[in-house]
Amino acid sequence: MTGLDHIKKIGVIGAGTMGLGIAQISAMAGFETILFDIDQQMLTKAIQIITSNLDKGIERGKVTAELKTSTLSRIHTANVLNEVVADVVIEAIVEKLKVKQEVFAVLEKVNTEQTILASNTSSIPITQIAASLQHPERFVGMHFFNPAHIMKLVEVISGVSTSDSVAEIIRELAIKLGKVPVMAKDAPGFIVNRVARHYYLEGLKLVEEGVADVQTVDQLLQASGFKMGPFELMDLIGVDTNFSVTTSMFDAFYKESKFRPSRIQQQKVDAGHHGRKSGQGFYKY
Repeated sequence: MTGLDHIKKIGVIGAGTMGLGIAQISAMAGFETILFDIDQQMLTKAIQIITSNLDKGIERGKVTAELKTSTLSRIHTANVLNEVVADVVIEAIVEKLKVKQEVFAVLEKVNTEQTILASNTSSIPITQIAASLQHPERFVGMHFFNPAHIMKLVEVISGVSTSDSVAEIIRELAIKLGKVPVMAKDAPGFIVNRVARHYYLEGLKLVEEGVADVQTVDQLLQASGFKMGPFELMDLIGVDTNFSVTTSMFDAFYKESKFRPSRIQQQKVDAGHHGRKSGQGFYKY
């Protein structure tokens, strides 16, 4: 299995923020794209957001009207998992190991042995997800960053069983999608989330200990050169998503104290304050 020649169709599992962004760039790059979600309303909303993203691109002179039309024509939706048959399938759903394994078990059955299965997981080890598959050698991590249609970085993560040729194809695919791939070995949080975790956690500790409030922490870090402070960034990513990643990494590192989730963030999640997508997080929108 070499090169991108046989990659014509891409499946994307999950029509949330990350999934719709991945589907958009896939279709923009010329691939027939199947966007799956069990919720038809999520699919409808995803197409509306993709259309809006393309319109904004036209306004900025980065997208032509012709590209918008061709991109939308290449995106097909499905709410039955068995219909997702493609050359590469990228999963972008909830950060729960069992749920991901159940989805990939179905995908492996309905697709051919040439299909590459990839996960956009930001924290769960690739080897763990692949452990229940019949062909773990064709399973790989392909971790995009939010917003996927804008952010350039993609981590390509090889699990213990991932074949070198599969990892190389996904690296080439990332370049074809206009991204900058970085190759990584399997470890909780991989490279970026492992390093960035403390950007969030130390900010949360400052607030938890009463050293400074949310706005002050964000302002100081922005003044230091960061584009966004940790709380504004958590609101953009999703407070619940960010908390889920931290919890996953805390467990994966055998409860190492430096990865301990914050009680403040737990309260936000419990209250339904998930950030921009819910209208309120650490800030109101």
